[in-house]
Amino acid sequence: MKIDQAYSGNVFICSSEDYENSKAVIYGMPMDYTVSFRPGSRFGPAHIRQASVGLEEYSPYLDRSIVDLKYFDAGDLLLPFGNASRSLDIIREYVEGLLTDGKIPVGLGGEHLVTWPVLEAMYKKYPDLAIIHIDAHADLREHYEGEPLSHSTPIRKAAELMGGKNIYQFGIRSGSREEFAYARENINFYPFEVAAPMKEALPSMGSRPVYVTIDIDVLDPSAAPGTGTAEAGGITSKELLEAVHAIARSSVNVVGFDVVEVAPIYDPTQQTPIVASKLIREMLLGFVK
Repeated sequence: MKIDQAYSGNVFICSSEDYENSKAVIYGMPMDYTVSFRPGSRFGPAHIRQASVGLEEYSPYLDRSIVDLKYFDAGDLLLPFGNASRSLDIIREYVEGLLTDGKIPVGLGGEHLVTWPVLEAMYKKYPDLAIIHIDAHADLREHYEGEPLSHSTPIRKAAELMGGKNIYQFGIRSGSREEFAYARENINFYPFEVAAPMKEALPSMGSRPVYVTIDIDVLDPSAAPGTGTAEAGGITSKELLEAVHAIARSSVNVVGFDVVEVAPIYDPTQQTPIVASKLIREMLLGFVK
């Protein structure tokens, strides 16, 4: 007898088994080879799925239920452990396939470097793309100790590809002096806070296609201790949800999104994947029209 996967914890709650007719596709990117402090985010996608079983299907914020939304959970990509370059190629090729099929990519990380090949694919499809980057860290280094493939470099790579003024950064509270100087000159830069500046910035994006990437460490460690590079002085989960809902209610066209850097081994309470799974629910309901 076939087992119903919708509430199994093996897939994100209420995922459809119908890829063809699903508007969005969830996929995991279990890579943490370039982290600069604590590894473990390759286990993030599985734990986010497991935590989703505790969610209600209904969002009182958006008055929508994920029961009424068709999305497919493709599972985790098979990435060659330790080979960052090949792993990024696999992610890029997979996302290009999703875009060819007309799907909205929904990524579960994994370290933040996994977002870089996704942005390459998205920009190829949408040359007028804007990026909303919510994070504790600027991720604007050219390299980390001589290594350009690092979780501290994806947004700098994106800025060099598509121009920094197409990138909007929120919540940044950590980085080198050089990164902050670069951000102030080249990026739409809103450090420290998220919800209030998000509401201020969204009208300037109009109806552009937007990719949203959220590093869970934008939250204060008291709200999300399960991450590789925790940074004190962060925002609350309530503020992050408020920002997500502001995006959902704006005129921008979200064409893809991800949540990265959940490292469950550092959080025995599982509150970090619990928060991440709720973010994914709200983003699915708010962004997938």
